[in-house]
Amino acid sequence: MVETRTEDGTGRGERRDTTSGFFQRYGLAFVMVASVVGAGSIFVASSAGIQYGYTLIWAFVGVALIGVMAQDMSARLEIFGEPLGAFMRRKFGERLAVAIGFVLSIGAFLWVIELTAATAKGIAVLTGGAIGWMPLAIAVTVLSILTGVLNYDGLERVMTAMLFVLFGAYLVVTGASAPSPVGIASGLVPAFPGPGALGLTASILGSTAIWSNFFLESNLVEEKDWTGAEDVPAMRRDLLLGYGIAAILIVLVLIVCAAVLRPAGYDQLGSFITPGLALAETIGQWAMVLFLVGAAAAAFNSIMPVVWSVVYLFENARGKDVDSADRSFKLLYTVGAAFGVLGPVISLTTGMSVVDMIVLFPAYSGIVSLPVTAVLLFWAINSEAVMGEHTNGTVSNAVNAVLVVLAFVLAALSAPDLLSSLGVLP
Repeated sequence: MVETRTEDGTGRGERRDTTSGFFQRYGLAFVMVASVVGAGSIFVASSAGIQYGYTLIWAFVGVALIGVMAQDMSARLEIFGEPLGAFMRRKFGERLAVAIGFVLSIGAFLWVIELTAATAKGIAVLTGGAIGWMPLAIAVTVLSILTGVLNYDGLERVMTAMLFVLFGAYLVVTGASAPSPVGIASGLVPAFPGPGALGLTASILGSTAIWSNFFLESNLVEEKDWTGAEDVPAMRRDLLLGYGIAAILIVLVLIVCAAVLRPAGYDQLGSFITPGLALAETIGQWAMVLFLVGAAAAAFNSIMPVVWSVVYLFENARGKDVDSADRSFKLLYTVGAAFGVLGPVISLTTGMSVVDMIVLFPAYSGIVSLPVTAVLLFWAINSEAVMGEHTNGTVSNAVNAVLVVLAFVLAALSAPDLLSSLGVLP
């Protein structure tokens, strides 16, 4: 195909058909938000709907905007400077950069374990327990490895297709739940309905502002051939589309739970699959199947970008040129995704349930990985040595600083609960 730039500057290459044209303009953000729309975000959105009805819809919309701003920083970092992992190497040297990368990546590996377990648990429920979640976790791990070793273009298409399927499934279930338009509209107005809402809002931030995406997007913009200032508008349109769909999708989960479970008397969420089971009682078996298929698919779809980000992080920190088609890249990805098989081991040795993993394991990322990464990103985007004349302006810094502040607020709010759950605090 002859390489050219289109008149609007939004993509390169002659578009042979609608599909290829779409993926030349969009798609990168869908890889990012695949990790946002996972078991954690579904669990948090379901909890918000059950506990507070429609009241916290505004928080998901606001956090999605913060996610767009953070990803915009990450993308501009690569367009005008270098990937975030390379910045770490520049500032700390290879050994310390790799050490910091290891500390951050513990959160990613814990994510892989709980996402694999969540996917397996969802499949186990859908099959009526014919196969337990533990053996299914091994099958899910193998499937995530086979899917994740696809080259970037293939992985982008798989994740985008799955997100649109999820969107359609939850949209159908939401329509059948007959939500209140007035309640939804009122939920767009910021309010804290109770003392526990602040902590839940922090969880919303932790499940939406995914730290690993900061490393991933600062590498992947090159895959879209976004390499100059003229490409920034296209990058931002992609981010707004991807995060817009992700935010709507997660809000749909909240709306379903607010419209169906809360009136039915549910006051807490025992598992991320509880909404599906309740929907079977109130709407019908088909609604449960759609909801649980969506929950399992969302968890699975999150595994690949999380592991990819770790590979890019370590390769950048070591000063390596990264190519997703290289054998070394695929080998590192395979090792990272293989952590998924540890879910059954952890459950058997500690007695943890899948729900325990979903609740506890992401906490490490919220308490450690997100604050550290937010500071690194803010530092890099303001470094003249890296960004030249494209560093953040005063207004951008004021807005982007919100992410850093909220990251530390999240850590402060989450740490006591995590330590208490682990038995460190009473």
